[in-house]
Amino acid sequence: MPIHNAEIAEMFNRLADLLEIEDANPFRVRAYRNAARTLNGLPRSVVAMLEEGEDLSRLPGIGKDLAHKIEVIVETGRLPALSEIERHTPSGLVKLLSVPGLGPKRVRLLHETLGIEDVEALASAARGGALRRLAGFGPKTEQNILHALETRGAEERRVKRIVAEATAEDLADYLRGIEGVVRVEIAGSYRRRRETVGDIDILAACGPRSPIIQSFIDYEDVAEVLSRGRKRSTVILRNGLQVDLRVVPEASYGAALYYFTGSKAHNIAVRTIGLKKGLKINEYGVFRGERRVAGRTEEEVFAQVGIPFIEPELREGRGEIEAARQGRLPSLIELSDIRGDLHVHSKASDGRATIAEMAKAAHARGYQYLSINDHSKRVTIAHGLDARRLARQLAEIDRLNEGMTGFLILKSTEVDILEDGTLDLPDDVLCRLDLTVCAVHSKFGLSRDRQTERIIRAMDNPCFDILGHPTGRLINERAGYEIDMERLLLAARERGCYLEVNAQPDRLDLTDLHCKMAKDVGVKVAISTDAHSVTDLDLMRFGLDQARRGWLEADDVLNTRRWPALKRLLRSR
Repeated sequence: MPIHNAEIAEMFNRLADLLEIEDANPFRVRAYRNAARTLNGLPRSVVAMLEEGEDLSRLPGIGKDLAHKIEVIVETGRLPALSEIERHTPSGLVKLLSVPGLGPKRVRLLHETLGIEDVEALASAARGGALRRLAGFGPKTEQNILHALETRGAEERRVKRIVAEATAEDLADYLRGIEGVVRVEIAGSYRRRRETVGDIDILAACGPRSPIIQSFIDYEDVAEVLSRGRKRSTVILRNGLQVDLRVVPEASYGAALYYFTGSKAHNIAVRTIGLKKGLKINEYGVFRGERRVAGRTEEEVFAQVGIPFIEPELREGRGEIEAARQGRLPSLIELSDIRGDLHVHSKASDGRATIAEMAKAAHARGYQYLSINDHSKRVTIAHGLDARRLARQLAEIDRLNEGMTGFLILKSTEVDILEDGTLDLPDDVLCRLDLTVCAVHSKFGLSRDRQTERIIRAMDNPCFDILGHPTGRLINERAGYEIDMERLLLAARERGCYLEVNAQPDRLDLTDLHCKMAKDVGVKVAISTDAHSVTDLDLMRFGLDQARRGWLEADDVLNTRRWPALKRLLRSR
């Protein structure tokens, strides 16, 4: 049975988690995480690559050993090294990784200091106040963990968008090839481009004799059929995702697509407007009395209630209907607006390609510039650069730029914000750069006030330009550090600093709500990939999704500008 890249990546990440709990060699842990990142960013299936005889060891971050492991997974569906470590790791300890706010390092700390081996012991320790006494926890973290444990049964299971995407798009493509099928769209929160997905809603229009329902339940990835009918069927896929397929006539397709895209709050508000106009809106169309007056397209639905078309990303009941009625809908940023990437890594730190290779790939994507942001010396595990190594890198960039036409490699670094708010490299070094991306990589457990003050003190440095991955979160893995985002944004506006929308699918940081907050406050953002390989440059679209959900337009984003205009903004401090 074919296996998806995301499933292989999940095996590698799970193995990395368990190795980290065992305090294994950090470079071995990082190798598996890097491989997972490469797999998630690949535009092609490794199954297809192997069938065509391609050498997987040539992929960035893979190598011969990991390439062999991928081949074994493709052939058997199993990763022997993962099975082995799962056998001797307490099952309760593994389950702790699913608790929001607990990563492998915290699980190991809990196990070694408090003897915690399962969720029940964790809950008991949290209720007794034992967690707050551990380094890196504190009362707020303890409270968040206890709340997560108390509500975990009531919360729906949600997966990262990139994981859902590989599964859902393959299934949608399969359905489009079924006889008699006219249209297939993925609806729901997936179409609204949310960062996590609970289940998948697929809508299809087809002829009356199409075997789409039978073909759907016969799909090779289906693990369980929950229901089957003439117009609707529900299945569970091998990776645990639930998928609902609804079949509608073409005359109702637009209304159904609108209805099943949601959100619930948005739909209720539009239906209320419709009722005041004597209209009934449901998944079958827009009706005046018994007569259907619209429904073939979404545009028809919006036209009947007298408001302009609202992009799916905005349909969250957050003021988009009022904005539409008042002609204030944003002209959302498009991928074609992006002129360059302001946060990528090279082999000099923890990247997997040379500066020249990254520049060539960025130029091939139509970019005009690329910023090289290798880590500063504080991040030792990533081979962070000290002042001497950074100086050598700047000279290399100068040499590369001399041989380029119509493209510019920008000099930068991802410089650590230390606990006292100072930056990890001296000002006389930082002032030589075109820009800086400044980020927190340590002391996540500081209080909300101390963490906020730490970053604002860093912003006081005139060499500070962009705050990288501003909350430090990892989706479904690690909650962000405590921070007063409103105060931080006001401080950034006062100091002429900017924030990043990190497009890594594990981060997507800023959140969509914080993007909207930045827009409202008047702080521009940079949408950057934090790319560690050539293929990672394609992750920009995930950052665009987040920005669009946050109402951002091209002018709200730094890297929609040509370099001379961007340079003026960065130097305006």
